[in-house]
Amino acid sequence: MAVATVNGIELNYALEGDGKETIVLINGLADDLDTWVLQVDDFLAAGYRVLRFDNRGIGRSSKPAGPYSSKMLADDAKGLVDELGVTSFHLMGVSMGGMIAQEYALSYPRDLRSVTFACTYAAPGPFCSRMFAMWADMAPVLGVPFVMRDVTLWAFTVPFFEQRGEDLAEFETAMRYMDQPTHAYLAQLAVIQNHDTTGRLGQLTVPSLVLAGEEDILIPVSLSRQIHDAVPGSEWATTKGGHGCIWEHPAEFNKTFLDFVQRHGKG
Repeated sequence: MAVATVNGIELNYALEGDGKETIVLINGLADDLDTWVLQVDDFLAAGYRVLRFDNRGIGRSSKPAGPYSSKMLADDAKGLVDELGVTSFHLMGVSMGGMIAQEYALSYPRDLRSVTFACTYAAPGPFCSRMFAMWADMAPVLGVPFVMRDVTLWAFTVPFFEQRGEDLAEFETAMRYMDQPTHAYLAQLAVIQNHDTTGRLGQLTVPSLVLAGEEDILIPVSLSRQIHDAVPGSEWATTKGGHGCIWEHPAEFNKTFLDFVQRHGKG
């Protein structure tokens, strides 16, 4: 792990591998860089460098007062890659990270060889907005770990709960003991509450993949599909699992992503 000073804050990051091309990964709400623990080995084995980091508000990165925005966090990512000299890379964001990736691709398209928007939306709409309003009310009273235990119910499919008790227990334990301060959680929550790129996605020129867990009920698949419909020339794919498909079915998720980026590599 290492720390870079970006936009007046410190960002904790990990840069691994010695491949000629780099994959940059952006985490979701209340998730630190360990989000990608089931992806990194496959990406490194495929010959890529991998950059992951704690967004502002989580992990070992700074947690200034909010609210934050998807554009603000995209600018943090831009500052980090510039500081590290990472150019012409493949960007992927999941959930909130996918919203940040949209803003990055709109603002800094020349940096990117490809971009992947996973399990995300262009705007929350009435269903997600009501869910997030409840989380905002719950967190100051019941604490962030309680809210994240609730999120677990939305993230995985019924077979995961029925058949993978050991994995579920590990995940629930991590949620129970997470230490994100309430102010930082609410600052990040504002990102997904206020994100809206619906009128701008038609401007994207970067090769794009929109990827969803086929049983996602937290961010309904129909919302991801709206991104695909709006981004010119974008590719569409689904993998097994729900919102937490990167943890529930990582092998299929990783293969789908790598198949895409390999087609948009330097050759």
